[in-house]
Order: sequence, then structure tokens, then C-alpha cells
Amino acid sequence: MKKTELIMGMPITVEIVDQGAKKYFSDVFGYFRKIDSQYSTYKKDSEISQINDGLPKSKWSAEMKSVLGLCEQTRKCTGGYFDIMYNGKRDPSGLVKGWAINNAANLLRKKKVMNFCIEAGGDIQVCGQDANHEPWTLGIRNPFNIDEIIKTITVTSEGVATSGTYIRGQHIYDPFKPDTTLSQVRSLTVIGPDIYEADRFATAAFAMGVDGISFIKTVPGLEGYMVTDNKMATYTSGFERYLVDV
Repeated sequence: MKKTELIMGMPITVEIVDQGAKKYFSDVFGYFRKIDSQYSTYKKDSEISQINDGLPKSKWSAEMKSVLGLCEQTRKCTGGYFDIMYNGKRDPSGLVKGWAINNAANLLRKKKVMNFCIEAGGDIQVCGQDANHEPWTLGIRNPFNIDEIIKTITVTSEGVATSGTYIRGQHIYDPFKPDTTLSQVRSLTVIGPDIYEADRFATAAFAMGVDGISFIKTVPGLEGYMVTDNKMATYTSGFERYLVDV
């Protein structure tokens, strides 16, 4: 069974294969609504908006402190390319989406749901098998023609994140050159052990431009597929094991 709801400003789709587990859809979507109400920079009463308006650190929630700590750790391990500060405000959405998807997946696992797929805004976490008792099959879109699939991959427990400008426009920036439009890379897909790892590093690597794929090679457990603005594709050597011959 599959359901989609519009939360966090994007469609979130949950597919659960296990019988008798449809009652958990409300738990998953309820969790995403909670995350949206707390971390959305578009909601004036969200905690992150209050922090940006001057809420003292002593009043921040323990979870918020943890998430902002993860953002800082990610900034350091990406050489500063993952940076949530923009125009003096904090925007942790580049980490929160993957983090939240991963938490939602763990919520299902704790309820003994072992075959499912969660997708939010193009970032995907799978577990187990699809309805045909096969590994989950995912397509990588052609960033120059989103109706075309240029590569097909299969995964069973991994997270898959794609960063790009071909759908949402320029929403990622180089923190070292914040006024410069990112134009070298059209899309970068990262496969990781979970969507939290895949998503945060995909965001940072995309900000690095063409050097991003080389960075992905250096991070244990990650594989990547990059399409540049001149329509050239480059991928890490380990990416091949996920490819489907079609």
C-alpha cells in the first residue's frame, strides 16, 4: 500500500509492503508534520524561526541542540561546504530532511515493519523488498529531461539522495562563494548506508562543483553518480554494483 501527503513543502510518499501494517501510515506522516512544525524556516512559530529571532540557547530543545550539533559536525567533515548559516540565519533543512526520513524508517522498523520505501522530495530510504519480493528498483532522472531515466539501480537497505538544480532551482550554494551561481553540475546522486548519510554528503558535494564526486570517493560507505552541465556523467567505481542492466 502506498500513500502520499504534502508536508514540509514537498510530496512525501510512503509504501509499506508488509501485511497489516497500514495502520502505521498515520504515525509516519504525523512524525513528518511534527518535524515540519519544529524545523521549518517558513513557519514563524517554529523553533528554528524563534532561534533565528533570538531565542536564547537555554530555551532550545535538547533535540534542536542535537540537530544543530550534527550540522556543525557535518560542516567540519566537509571542509566547510555544508553550512547552515545564510544571511545570518540558521537553516538546517539540508540535514533535517535526510535525518527525518531516517528516523521515520527507524520508527517503522521498531514496529517490526521490514519492507517499505519512504521518499521525500527525491530522497529515498528503502528496507527489505518491494511488492514483487525483489530489491527496490529506483531510477535516476536525466536532469536535462526529467521524464527520462538514465540509470536504474537496485537497493535493499540503503539511502539514495539526489542534489540538483533542475527541479527546485538554485537552492544550494557554495558557502565560500555565496553570491556565485552553481553551474558546473546538474545533478549528483549519492548512495549511502542510510538516507541521513547520503543526503547530508550529497548536499555538501554538490556545493563543491565538479570536485564533489572526488569528495564522495573519500567517504567510506558512499557511492556517487554525477552529471555535469555539459552532459558528462561520472561515477565512483563502487556505484556499478547497484546498476541494473536494462
